[in-house]
Amino acid sequence: MADTGRETDAIARLRLIRTPQIGPVSYAQLLARYGTAAAALDALPHLATRGGGAPPPIAPVALAERELAHAARLGARHLFLGDPDYPDLLAELDDAPPVVMLRGRTELLGRTTIAMVGARNASAAACRFARQLAAELGQDDVTIVSGLARGVDTAAHIGSIATGTIGVIAGGIDVVYPPENAALQDRIASEGLLIAEQPPGTEPRARHFPYRNRIIAGLALGTVVVEAAPKSGSLITARLAGELGREVMAVPGSPLDPRAQGCNGLIRDGATLVQNAADVLESIRPIDRRIVRTTRTPFAAPPPADATDVERRDVVGLLGPVPVAIDELIRQSGHGPAIVQTVLLELELAGRLERHAGGRVALLDFPG
Repeated sequence: MADTGRETDAIARLRLIRTPQIGPVSYAQLLARYGTAAAALDALPHLATRGGGAPPPIAPVALAERELAHAARLGARHLFLGDPDYPDLLAELDDAPPVVMLRGRTELLGRTTIAMVGARNASAAACRFARQLAAELGQDDVTIVSGLARGVDTAAHIGSIATGTIGVIAGGIDVVYPPENAALQDRIASEGLLIAEQPPGTEPRARHFPYRNRIIAGLALGTVVVEAAPKSGSLITARLAGELGREVMAVPGSPLDPRAQGCNGLIRDGATLVQNAADVLESIRPIDRRIVRTTRTPFAAPPPADATDVERRDVVGLLGPVPVAIDELIRQSGHGPAIVQTVLLELELAGRLERHAGGRVALLDFPG
């Protein structure tokens, strides 16, 4: 009976997160407000109507059942935010993934983890350094997490696969990208751990990579960047790590090589300079949290509160096409966080609100 209950809850959770207009933030708020995914699903039409839009088409039971069955055929499983073995560090993200798929050695999630990222068109020297650094860190029981991209990511996985590596996939867990890493991805599935947030069968698109990068940064105590051009995805991962209060580390390079400009810039701005594994270990040991449990609740949202028509008008009136911080909406509206978050949730479910990085929101149907 207990197993049946867990399966029913898993289906409801999958239906909720696979429903259009529901993202990580709204998912967490709905669970905090209604307690269960089933209750949240029942409330969606009412909330969307109050937000001034049509209810989103709720993902059917059959879709969730097919996804669970597909995962089982792949030898994978779903891990939901709030599950006992959901990684504490990842749960600290404001937009922590409501569900990820895992394939491989799930015990690696409980080990000290360092992210290693860098240029796809990395130099031979950078790839060699990344491979060697990952191997040396592995000898100290450190798991390496990266994004299975060409260049530095691939080198980091190869260097750490014997001791523990985690590959975060931008698309579905059954999709190989880039194609030349098919053998490596299969090997990680059997000897390491694969993680994917997108549903099975999802081909990676440009918009998926920032989501993947936040998981890489979120799983790790710190991020090491090995070669990165300015404005590269690797620097986005480093920025996310810094915003989370994690250690940001970079390998210096020649100022004559454009691929080193990103790392040199990180060091100039305060990142830890890394020349060997000892530098990385010295940097993370003060914050090693293998035995420290986070005090963050699984669904950190304000206590539920219904908004009046006047409160709703006050909040909507402050919104426009330019993203604004939610804290600013709370200050200017004069209403409490619970009221403001409720109005934003209603607007999002109605398809009228878009969430941006840094806790900012914008109105999609602003009259202009």
